[in-house]
Amino acid sequence: MSTATPTMPSALPSVSVPRRFLEHVQDLLADGQRKILGLVGPPGAGKSTLAVALQREFAALSQVVPMDGFHFANIELRRLGRANRKGAPDTFDTGGYLSLLQRLRQQDKGEIVYAPEFRRDLEEPIAGAIAVHAKTQLVITEGNYLLHDEGAWASIAGLLDEVWFVDVDDGLRNDRLVQRHQQFGRSHEAALAWVAGTDEPNARLIDATKTRADLLFSWGE
Repeated sequence: MSTATPTMPSALPSVSVPRRFLEHVQDLLADGQRKILGLVGPPGAGKSTLAVALQREFAALSQVVPMDGFHFANIELRRLGRANRKGAPDTFDTGGYLSLLQRLRQQDKGEIVYAPEFRRDLEEPIAGAIAVHAKTQLVITEGNYLLHDEGAWASIAGLLDEVWFVDVDDGLRNDRLVQRHQQFGRSHEAALAWVAGTDEPNARLIDATKTRADLLFSWGE
């Protein structure tokens, strides 16, 4: 059966995944059981692009469920005083994401599990936007903190069959982030300031988890 592809920004390019990674996924799926593949990496690494590329390759079997759907709403970030740190570990509903992964692990036959998505054009999460059917064999979840080991985040990795770390040159990654922030409304100066003050501290935190990944994915292969 085919499952619906989640709404993604139109800027995501159509890219090819190196053959060895596709063969690795085929091996992962060989027993016919549901697998949850995690893609982790810093902001701008290309996690969403890879997730969509993998979903296209395994279109009849897979669905993408991004961690970003569990961003706190902007109104809640302002109430908590964390709006200027949006994207840090404590700006997500970690418990909600953990619960979703547990539901996907235990999904009943015939059940549809609905997941949220994050809309960059709105800068807000949208509930119930992604349907995961019981027959979906490969769930691809991507996000920054899948290997983070503090608080509820520490329980995430145990619910994933594999985690790939998406590696990319820092200069290219920062250029992508500046362009992304400008695309969604920030001035060039504001985009540079956000990357330096928010994205980069998060990137360093995420990069420290690289050694826990099962596989290192590089777009340069």
